[in-house]
Amino acid sequence: MTAFVITIIFYAFGMSITLGPTNIIMMSTGANHGFKNTIPFATGAAFGFTILVVIVALGFGELLTKHIVIMQTMTYIGSIMICFMGFKIAFSNSHINEKRTSQPSFFYGAVLQFLNPKSWIACMAGVSAFQISIRGERLVIYLLIYVAIGYLCMLAWGFAGVKINQFLKVGQNLRIFNYIMGASLIVIGVYLAIMDQAI
Repeated sequence: MTAFVITIIFYAFGMSITLGPTNIIMMSTGANHGFKNTIPFATGAAFGFTILVVIVALGFGELLTKHIVIMQTMTYIGSIMICFMGFKIAFSNSHINEKRTSQPSFFYGAVLQFLNPKSWIACMAGVSAFQISIRGERLVIYLLIYVAIGYLCMLAWGFAGVKINQFLKVGQNLRIFNYIMGASLIVIGVYLAIMDQAI
């Protein structure tokens, strides 16, 4: 069991800390709205991912592999959603304001997990590699470890955004930062759609 736990820790950290739509949004939110405003989105993402793991453990992931059209449709919708968020960030207000209400919400964080191919890959690979079923303690252990580490990694990205806050207050730095973050999301969204079409 110790080896099982340690392996999950490394897997969860590797999948959660790397660049992806969720972490880009967290960093942008931290920079534009302050750390406390990253928490609803991060909590929603953690909640959505938890439900996603349970769904995959129930066998829905296997169903998707047999019905490629469903997975492709979800990928395209996710790509559009990610690109839309990229445009919103790229052309958002160029003044830092923690009180603005346009920051990503709990609901958006949760829904994004179902439309983010990276989340599906992490879920299906994890459930398969760690032999997780809907019954048994492995699912509980996996969720507790993965969600905790994933949540901390998201907050780390949000905190990184906060730390560069002072730099972004100078001149056009925030506008440039938002362009870069927004463009990154758009590139990821387009890449996911193109890769899915290639497959």
